[in-house]
Amino acid sequence: MKAIGFNCSPRTDGNTAHMIKAVFSELENEGIKTELIQVGGKDIRGCKGCGACRKNLDKKCAFGSDGINAYIEKMTEADIIIIGSPTYFADLTTEAKILIDRCGYVAKGNGNLLKRKIGAAVVSMRRAGAVHTFDSINHFFTISEMIVPGSSYWNLSMGEFEKDAEGIGTMKTLGANIAWLAKKLK
Repeated sequence: MKAIGFNCSPRTDGNTAHMIKAVFSELENEGIKTELIQVGGKDIRGCKGCGACRKNLDKKCAFGSDGINAYIEKMTEADIIIIGSPTYFADLTTEAKILIDRCGYVAKGNGNLLKRKIGAAVVSMRRAGAVHTFDSINHFFTISEMIVPGSSYWNLSMGEFEKDAEGIGTMKTLGANIAWLAKKLK
């Protein structure tokens, strides 16, 4: 089994990355392979709605020269997809939205490529607004017919993650629940 985590924060080693790594540690303890992919800060562009991916049926975005097609391929190969985003103005980052829009459009138009995979959102925040970010990512998972496991609280962390005992516990519980679910599905 394989889990892919997309860090949609421009900070490569910030709170969002640490949250994904906390989930990964639980998955790795259960023998699940993990890979962290840095999306935040990359020069990617939004979906143009051209529909070429649905016409070509090649599981690719026609404008994929910016790396999106590699992300689509990683998602289709994975059993578990984690998308992490910090909260910017009560919403997800631009990179997270681009990832969701373009990968989602290709996946839905090419036979629903993400159906029955496990999806989990992790969201960092300064003070508030993270629930909307969490919802936005989970909407992508549910419209993709993915399975979304829960944790002991919403998958959020406030402030410095490494000092947030409750947030760390939430990520560890999330990782344990994902591992349990993945084994049941296999």
